[in-house]
Amino acid sequence: MSIWERLSVQEKVREALGTVTIVNDSGHHFGRPYMTAYQLAIKVDRAHPEIAKELKAEVGGTGKGYSLAQYLAHQLSQRIKSGGDDFEIEGAFLSNDDVRRLTYSGPDGEPFDSSLTGTGFDISMFRLRRPHPAG
Repeated sequence: MSIWERLSVQEKVREALGTVTIVNDSGHHFGRPYMTAYQLAIKVDRAHPEIAKELKAEVGGTGKGYSLAQYLAHQLSQRIKSGGDDFEIEGAFLSNDDVRRLTYSGPDGEPFDSSLTGTGFDISMFRLRRPHPAG
């Protein structure tokens, strides 16, 4: 059984995405905000540090190697691809154009930089999918 299944990671990701702060809570047509894979990894790690421990990975950042952020992004990407519009989470990319630095506050409160800025890779983002309108 995979770590994803054994530790119910999808439920923990859904929980984390469900607690994202919504500033424009007036029913804005954009819907819920996206979280970068790093933001998601930080939120998941704060609530469930056993996942990163089991993976033998840190949350992420420049020079950290394999990370919880990479694991979550990869797993979610595969599930979004195979589940399509029926999967409860959707993904998108934030362009890396003209981004010099993205700095996050890690689970321990210490800042760290994204390892993706200045690379040829876009920055993955995720959010809970909006329910389909009845029709």
